[in-house]
Amino acid sequence: MKMTGRRWMTALGLMLMTAACAAEDAPWSDKPTEEVVEIRRDRTPVTEFTPDEIEGTVDHLIGAINQSGLKPIQMVVLLKHLSTFFEPIATGANRAMGELEAVGNVLGPSNQTGTDSGTESQALQNQQIANAIEDGAQGIGVSPYDSFNEASIKLAVEAQLNVVTFDTDLKDSGRTLYVGATPKSAGKLTAETLIKMIPRGPGTVLVHGDASTQWYDGSQRTFGALEALGAAGFTTQVVQAVFINGQEGFDVDQLKTLILNADPPVVGMIGVFNISYRCVLAAEAAGRPEIPIVAFDFDPKTAEYMQKKLIKATVVQRQYYEGYLVPYILYGIQHLGLEATKQILSPLMIDENQMPDEHRVNLGVDVVPADRVDAYNDFLDRIGSIQ
Repeated sequence: MKMTGRRWMTALGLMLMTAACAAEDAPWSDKPTEEVVEIRRDRTPVTEFTPDEIEGTVDHLIGAINQSGLKPIQMVVLLKHLSTFFEPIATGANRAMGELEAVGNVLGPSNQTGTDSGTESQALQNQQIANAIEDGAQGIGVSPYDSFNEASIKLAVEAQLNVVTFDTDLKDSGRTLYVGATPKSAGKLTAETLIKMIPRGPGTVLVHGDASTQWYDGSQRTFGALEALGAAGFTTQVVQAVFINGQEGFDVDQLKTLILNADPPVVGMIGVFNISYRCVLAAEAAGRPEIPIVAFDFDPKTAEYMQKKLIKATVVQRQYYEGYLVPYILYGIQHLGLEATKQILSPLMIDENQMPDEHRVNLGVDVVPADRVDAYNDFLDRIGSIQ
């Protein structure tokens, strides 16, 4: 049955009057509806190298952020430099800051300074921290130069800024959290990877590392490797890694000399830094290219030597995830609260002994055998993390 025009208009009028009365009764009716802005994250490709626990933790953190809607935040992420090892970190940090719509930048010198051991870069980083404080940033992510930047970080903490360190930790600076691999366990794993490749018995293993205590993370990696090798019955000798531009050949010469003169003979070599591909150069110079070598990180030269089977495996830090997690952690601390953020991160907050750690987010490492180097390259390429 059809409703006539007049009856339709009468019914429509009643409907409008009823709606108007309801609107008058609703205290919120005169307020504009605010759209809740949520993070839309592109899915990470699933491969044999995709870190499921990290990915799950990130999803949990984003879910908590989306419950209350995205809020403004100003932050800065400071790198030692923007090239080589730090390129994947910059990629991850920029991607996360874009997803968070954060105000700020990822900063660092375009490359390492010359022969001054990085003193100009250290001073620049101190100035960048001071600028962040002055500009009203709410959070700083920083890869510090050990004690050279400790005082500046303390000033930021005193100014009520949240500070998250990554790559290198400064546990006495007052920083809120550290993000990265636990160094001693990473060094131990590097040694254990080599031990599986060489026969037990008398033999010397050369460690391209840092036995000083000035660089905490570097020395801890070295000590972790030395402990594992010693426990397995090997003689060890440490060669100091040299990072000063123009002096790359110094540690190669030192390694070569030890290969030629070690007693008992050298049966293997490991490095605990991204320049450990230099072990290959030393072995070739000494006429011993067959020495099994396990490297660290994924410098392009390391990948090249792995393809040639001159490096048997490498242990790789997850730089991309360091950069990606830092902005999200800074946001979580600012808007969800420190304890709530730590609760979400708790699956990753474990120490070398797999015990809870209140101040360190352990991202672990990848062990990449030489026969999987192309697959690992493909994974890094798919997440935009090639350095």
